[in-house]
Amino acid sequence: MKFDYKYILWDFDGVIIDSDKARVSGFIKVLENYPKEQVDQLLEFHEKNGGLSRYVKFRYFFEQIRLESVSEERINDLAVEFSKIMRITLTSPKLLIEDSCAFIRENHEKFPMHIVSGSDGNELRFLNEQLGLDRYFKSIHGSPVPKIKLVENLVQAGEIDPALTCLIGDAKNDFDAASANGIDFLAYNNPTLKGLGEYYINSFTDLIFN
Repeated sequence: MKFDYKYILWDFDGVIIDSDKARVSGFIKVLENYPKEQVDQLLEFHEKNGGLSRYVKFRYFFEQIRLESVSEERINDLAVEFSKIMRITLTSPKLLIEDSCAFIRENHEKFPMHIVSGSDGNELRFLNEQLGLDRYFKSIHGSPVPKIKLVENLVQAGEIDPALTCLIGDAKNDFDAASANGIDFLAYNNPTLKGLGEYYINSFTDLIFN
């Protein structure tokens, strides 16, 4: 693929780091006092909606699976507990996806790069610092702000030009965030997304620069 973009937005989970097993284990641990069949329904929702934040997923668990109301305070408490687990389990460099990380290390001076993720923003900044990746990104953004709004904020702040920007992600939610802001979507690490967006990246070594 001929790479004509000047700015790059990155998803985090599944694109920069292989975090799915840790995320699944985190949901199981945080919700261990609830019926297993209900937690299994949440995990199914999680797998189908990888780009959504944990705040959305915990609310879905209570309101759509358990059919009960839940306070914002309870959602935030669960999110904090979940984040504590992630800060321990996701700091291993062995979880990094070397294909994408090598591209980031080699090209961060050519392209201003930003992370826009459904994961918690404070947790993202912590993990990237621990993993030695934070210096490669101009900014790192996450939930509870929705991804569509995170991208919109970067556009409005003049950090990126939508016509010269791509968003690299592995979920339909990433495509939606890009499309809503007039930005090209490049799919990666999820074959079910082939045909969605401008291009499917099999490997970052396939990219050809102008």
